[in-house]
Amino acid sequence: MYVAVKGGERAIDNAHAWLAEARRGDRAVPELSTDQIREQMALAVNRVMAEGSLYDPDLAALALKQARGDMVEAVFLIRAYRTTLPRFGAARPVDTGAMACDRRISATFKDAPGGQVLGPTFDYTHRLLDFALLAEGDVAPAPTAPPRAEATPHITSFLNHDGLIQPEVPSDATPPDLTREPLELPADRALRLQALARGDEGFVLGLAYSTQRGYGRNHAFVGELRIGQVAVEMDIPELGFSIEIGSVELTECETVNQFQGSKTQPPQFTRGYGLVFGQSERKAISMALVDRALRWQELGEDDSGAPAQDAEFVLSHCDNIQASGFLEHIKLPHYVDFQAELELVRRLRAEAESAANPAASPAANPAGDPALQSQTNVRGAGPLDDLEAPLSARNTTSEAAQ
Repeated sequence: MYVAVKGGERAIDNAHAWLAEARRGDRAVPELSTDQIREQMALAVNRVMAEGSLYDPDLAALALKQARGDMVEAVFLIRAYRTTLPRFGAARPVDTGAMACDRRISATFKDAPGGQVLGPTFDYTHRLLDFALLAEGDVAPAPTAPPRAEATPHITSFLNHDGLIQPEVPSDATPPDLTREPLELPADRALRLQALARGDEGFVLGLAYSTQRGYGRNHAFVGELRIGQVAVEMDIPELGFSIEIGSVELTECETVNQFQGSKTQPPQFTRGYGLVFGQSERKAISMALVDRALRWQELGEDDSGAPAQDAEFVLSHCDNIQASGFLEHIKLPHYVDFQAELELVRRLRAEAESAANPAASPAANPAGDPALQSQTNVRGAGPLDDLEAPLSARNTTSEAAQ
């Protein structure tokens, strides 16, 4: 028993050593530093921070390096580290209206007050491989301009003046915290937005795309998409006022959706909302579309049965850490479980054969005819029987290791 345990430990230690060697790669190639990942793979870093629920570019870069670029594994590392951090206070709600925008666009208003800023975007590139990047040459600095001094108002606020869009009612209620309490259904909008904000980008994108294709009748315009730095303030009770403790980069998206009205609401535009750490505009837009789809009940709309309208389906499956954990556990040893199912299948096959051929059953062969007995021996010497002894040995090793 002791030898089996030590053998398992050696195998795991060797696997970890091999993982470290594979992570390093060819030693003739310079090692990738976390600074390089943070600065040159910023969008990957942003996604890890968003889905890991922790704003720390350095730690996100470290997680990506440790995970060999596996995004979900990096998110798992950040989530695990986050649980070790003390919580010494809560920040005030950030004012995105005071955001220093690096990118701000609108698909609904061409001459938006405050102007539109394309910022660093792939939108107008040709999606052709740039082989000049293989030369590793220096990139010419981009043109600069003085930053906008005044605050940039939200574009949807101009629709509010005419009463054409559903107003957002402010609330001082403390929202539930998904990072400290398990998800409870039915979930209010604040809790849904939390789950979507750290949900898997691919999953949320797929749901958002489904709403555009008619599963939820969600035809949306991007009223405004903005990316930039926002100040983080914290109340200090001893001082009696709040102080700025830093800033974070956020992506905010508000979608404008046509709404023909219902028994409880007049015809008007409605909103979807997305807010994500870093520059993650695909995720923010997807989040806004799914948020709007999940609001069907409060707006008095009919449930069309679309997946994006099912809050339990969306919120219970959008977390990639929960999903990957449950998925990947099936590759771990299940020798005892499989042995039990193997015996069950053999018994069912024996019963099925007995029912199909009653004459070959033991009751119909009281004399013990060897020819008939050989027909009822369904186990025989097939390949599954060859597994029985190794499985038993593996069970012993697995149970000893446990």
